[in-house]
Amino acid sequence: MVEKTNNQNYIEPLECVAPNSQKSTESPLGYSKYLILGILFGIIFVKAEIISWFRIQEMFRFQSFHMYGVIGSAILTAMISIQIIKRFGIKSISGEKIVIPTKEFHKGNVYGGFIFGLGWAITGACPGPLFAQIGSGFLTIIVTFLSAVAGTWLYGFFREKLPH
Repeated sequence: MVEKTNNQNYIEPLECVAPNSQKSTESPLGYSKYLILGILFGIIFVKAEIISWFRIQEMFRFQSFHMYGVIGSAILTAMISIQIIKRFGIKSISGEKIVIPTKEFHKGNVYGGFIFGLGWAITGACPGPLFAQIGSGFLTIIVTFLSAVAGTWLYGFFREKLPH
C-alpha cells in the first residue's frame, strides 16, 4: 500500500498494487469462509469436468472445444473485469485505488509457458485443479502436487540465473 500524509497529520491510503502487504486481523475461524469458497470452487471444477484428465488430453489433441471454451470464457471475463476496474476507478474493499501494473514481455515467459504446458499435458493437471483432483480421490495426483511444489522451489532458487 502506498500512503500519503496530508496536513492534518493522518495517513490515508492512496493505491493498492497487487499483491498487497496488508496484515490480516481475521481470527483463524474467520478463514473458514475461504475454505468454504474453495470447496465450492472445487465442486464447480469437478462438475464442469475441468479436472478430467480425458478433457485435458482432448484439448491437447485438438479433439474437443470444451477446455478452450472454459479457458476462453475465463480470459474474456478477466478482460471485461479489468476494463471495468480501470474505467470506473473501482477501489478495493479497504478503499485503496487498484493499480494494475503493466507487464513487459520476457523470453523466459516462452520457456516457462512451454515447460508448464508440457507438465500439464503429461500429468493432466495444472495448479488450480490439483486440489480438486486430490479432493475427488485421485490420490496419485499428490505426486504431481509435490512436483509442482518442487518446481516452484527450484524456480525461486534459480530465479536470478534464469532469463527474464
